[in-house]
Amino acid sequence: MKAHDGMYIDGAWRPAAGPDVIEVVNPADEQVIATVPAGGPEDVDAAVRAARAALPGWAAAPPAERAARLAALRDALAAREDEIAETVTAELGSPPQFAQAVQTAMPIAVAGSYAELAATYAFEEKVGNSTVYHEPVGVVGAITPWNYPLHQIVAKAAPALAAGCTLVLKPAENTPLTARLFAEAVHEAGIPAGVVNVVTGLGPVAGQALAEHPDVDLVSFTGSTAVGKRIGALAGAAVKKVALELGGKSANVILPSADLARAVHVGVANVMSNSGQTCSAWTRMLVHRDQCAEAVELAAAAAAKYADRIGPVVSAHQRERVRGYIEKGVAEGARLVAGGPEAPRERGYFVSPTVFADVTPDMTVAQEEIFGPVLTILSYDDEDDALRIANGTVYGLAGAVWAGDEAEAVAFARRMDTGQVDVNGGRFNPLAPFGGYKQSGVGRELGSHGLAEYLQTKSLQF
Repeated sequence: MKAHDGMYIDGAWRPAAGPDVIEVVNPADEQVIATVPAGGPEDVDAAVRAARAALPGWAAAPPAERAARLAALRDALAAREDEIAETVTAELGSPPQFAQAVQTAMPIAVAGSYAELAATYAFEEKVGNSTVYHEPVGVVGAITPWNYPLHQIVAKAAPALAAGCTLVLKPAENTPLTARLFAEAVHEAGIPAGVVNVVTGLGPVAGQALAEHPDVDLVSFTGSTAVGKRIGALAGAAVKKVALELGGKSANVILPSADLARAVHVGVANVMSNSGQTCSAWTRMLVHRDQCAEAVELAAAAAAKYADRIGPVVSAHQRERVRGYIEKGVAEGARLVAGGPEAPRERGYFVSPTVFADVTPDMTVAQEEIFGPVLTILSYDDEDDALRIANGTVYGLAGAVWAGDEAEAVAFARRMDTGQVDVNGGRFNPLAPFGGYKQSGVGRELGSHGLAEYLQTKSLQF
């Protein structure tokens, strides 16, 4: 076990204000692998003060200079690619190949996209007799989750830096080691002291202190809808801006004309990815009633192949939460066709890849975010019925539509109340805006829309 000391504040590692620590546990074997400081309000205040002091200089830096520092950050992260992947595997349980290809490569690419965007974005524009300036919103409090630890950090930090903001990062307590590697890369990239600060700590302590700090101008949070509501209330009291990327219960709608086998195969893979710990996962598969029996058979067979492929969920608490949902699904009458609540291994926080059939829209497993490797299959009678079911939750983060004709799929997707829809297996685009409708959040991440979240506008009339 390695004991890590200090917080990254004002360009240096500084001792925490208090003696408390957080134990980092490897979810695959339940062993404590490290400790990090459990920061509190004093640490947050020191980090915010450093960010506030660094703001004028960084905001005034030419966009080309900010772009150069972001390119250097991308390179510093790339140089640590293997170490980052190994760290994500150790503290999150991601299988090594997934940790390398997705957990590490994707955020490095996103960092590079913002290096390019910072150099080309129109921070100034003419509108009639006005000049409109897009200026940094100020000090950003970034609170990130554990499921994609580096990606969620970069998706907030990179656009904030491109905009000219400074920030204080409070990473998830389950995955703080990846955040420390990010801080090392920031330092190596030559980003000025105080522009990026990292405070490790618990959400109800350090996270709340950051969200309600009077010198934080914007709070960017990714996590549960319940916590997002709390952060929104704290920020609202001070009339400060928020960007909230929250929960999801996304629908994967397979229309009768679709290639059923391919749609089911890809849909199961989507849900099992990252052990189901993906807010945008297509956890509700909607199939026409006449094709449902075949889809269930295909999904059960596909899920069985993931038994030895997926890693554990992040913690004992998360494992019991997921198992509780599976038990509730059975109790409410859903038919278990793969997996179940029983622990598949004696050690580690593993959950069996699980598929439910005969699910009705009002069941708990069809309405609430489970955040584990659990797929629910629902049948529909016609397209209007499918749309009613797809839109029938409080969430609206992502989704998918499959059809033999692309125009048919697009027409359906346009009617879905959700922020992002993949059509016939369309691949992920790191430049496209990501974010939700309804209780899935406020604001967008990635690409130019993500950058805009960290800007405010000023107009001068001539």
